[in-house]
Amino acid sequence: MGDAVTDRVRKVMGAASVSQAVFAESIGLAPDKLSKSLSGVRRFTSLDLARIADFGGTTVDWLLTGREPVRPTVAARTSAPVVDDQGRGRLKDLVERFVTAHEVLDLLGLAPELPELPSVRPDLKRYVDQGVALADDALARLAAAGTPAIEGLDTADLLQALERTFGVDVAKIGLPDGIDGAAWQADGFRLIMIARTKVPTRQRFTLAHELGHVLARDAQDLLTESQLSPGHQKDLTEVRANAFAANLLMPRDEINSVVREKDVTDEQLTSLVVRFQVSPSALAARLTQLGLIAPETAARLRGLTTQACHWLTGQSDLLEARTTWAQTNRLPFRPAQLLYEAYLAGDTTLRPLAAYTGVDVDRIREALEPEPAPQEGASSGTDLDEGDLVYQP
Repeated sequence: MGDAVTDRVRKVMGAASVSQAVFAESIGLAPDKLSKSLSGVRRFTSLDLARIADFGGTTVDWLLTGREPVRPTVAARTSAPVVDDQGRGRLKDLVERFVTAHEVLDLLGLAPELPELPSVRPDLKRYVDQGVALADDALARLAAAGTPAIEGLDTADLLQALERTFGVDVAKIGLPDGIDGAAWQADGFRLIMIARTKVPTRQRFTLAHELGHVLARDAQDLLTESQLSPGHQKDLTEVRANAFAANLLMPRDEINSVVREKDVTDEQLTSLVVRFQVSPSALAARLTQLGLIAPETAARLRGLTTQACHWLTGQSDLLEARTTWAQTNRLPFRPAQLLYEAYLAGDTTLRPLAAYTGVDVDRIREALEPEPAPQEGASSGTDLDEGDLVYQP
């Protein structure tokens, strides 16, 4: 940490147009310590730099290296409806929260080591075949990590399994209108965002589709997806991601274990929609591709809705529960946990955690540092008659 860091700290102080004493007070540093650090006698600590970055509206990385933060370019991968510039701006704002959190963790030496990803097989020329092979590799890795059969996993459990196995952070948040999902990967960073929705089957397919992009290294720029339509994309990377998603969510072995004959009944078909948590049209396409149902059966299955399949199997309450989950916010837990641990260790402030979660710093502090309980014998501030009931939430 040399003169360049000191110069950038001075730039922050100069931009604020405050005296050295006021600056020291603002960042919680004794004036003599600040003076020694600026003169090179004392090194700025990681906590000092975090506070200076907070004060100056910059990053610790810039203070240390002078590098401007790396931010993604949104790739033009959306289908109709077109996402306008305002929507893309909102998406970038959402990505900013995740990227900044990972930058802080990296600078603190807390960035988790990411597992190696499977690769696209160079011997396979057809993109569909590449997607199938990627899915087979992904399923093998999930099984090796102890993940049970895909058909038995609700999307919440599948999501967590994907995070653990592939080192990808998954967020379920309110995306701009017209965007179902997004993916972006960089060195030490893998992010998938799926939109809150009332259609849990679409959300599940989007999750798998975006993972396909990450495993295929398609998401070097921020990819955004809307109205995914298996079998209708012209972009070959989209074809590969769709093939990956179908094979991941409806594995051949799991399908073959329950569908053995072409004369599968309608009752069995509706049950499969519920078990694999996919839309009837997606299941029809998969069963047709595997040669397990006739074209007229596929047409009949496409005529059903996910809701009808749950009703016909007596599991409408299950669909309601899945729909409720699909509409709630969900931030990746790992960055929040590591930022909080860094705060407890005194390595950073609560601001990175607040920026990541979108919760005000004071509210987080109140939640994490509640008022101490009154001492025994001290007045509680209220007069309660003996025998009054006190409800403790």
